[in-house]
Amino acid sequence: MVALQSRVYPIADTEILARRGFEPAAFVEALLDGGARLVQFRHKPSYTRQSYEQLEKIAGLCRAADAQLIVNDRADFAAIFDTGLHVGQDDLPPALARRVMGGRMLGLSTHTEAQLRAAAGESVDYVALGPLFRTDSKRNAEPEVGIQHLKAWRLLVAKPLVAIGGITLENAQAALSAGADCVAVIGALLPESNDLGQVKARMETWIRQVQ
Repeated sequence: MVALQSRVYPIADTEILARRGFEPAAFVEALLDGGARLVQFRHKPSYTRQSYEQLEKIAGLCRAADAQLIVNDRADFAAIFDTGLHVGQDDLPPALARRVMGGRMLGLSTHTEAQLRAAAGESVDYVALGPLFRTDSKRNAEPEVGIQHLKAWRLLVAKPLVAIGGITLENAQAALSAGADCVAVIGALLPESNDLGQVKARMETWIRQVQ
């Protein structure tokens, strides 16, 4: 099992970044400059040559910073670039993903008690649970899990647990106190303007306050 060593897990969602005027590789570089050592590249549309080249550049940045990169959904690209992989409930099943990934880091999203129970028996390195709070970062999001369910369901799985969905600096500690080992962050890292200096500063704040 690959250890999940960070308590802050920033996610670079290409659709959200495009709406805010950020180029993905530059955004990830700002996160790394701010101290991030675990980053997910989330690209939900079909891959084009441009998105493939974005991922290639980001993988190089993460290697240079000795940071763990996680690719969302795509086991083939994770294998090509020697990164970790995160899959959802409708993606490649973890057992099949593991055949592609070998010993690389593998994470799985869950949204309900039943899914979390099932995840306990999967060959994954960590389990994500969410959305913990209301979130605008994902279309057609599942119902909110809430702190009380997080606290109760945490006992169902011994694997590292990542809380995701609506996480802010104001509620991150509540998630960690309820049993999460790590918090995934998307919107709370994005300033109103496309200022990479502010992205770096926000990452530094997260590391300082949560890590």
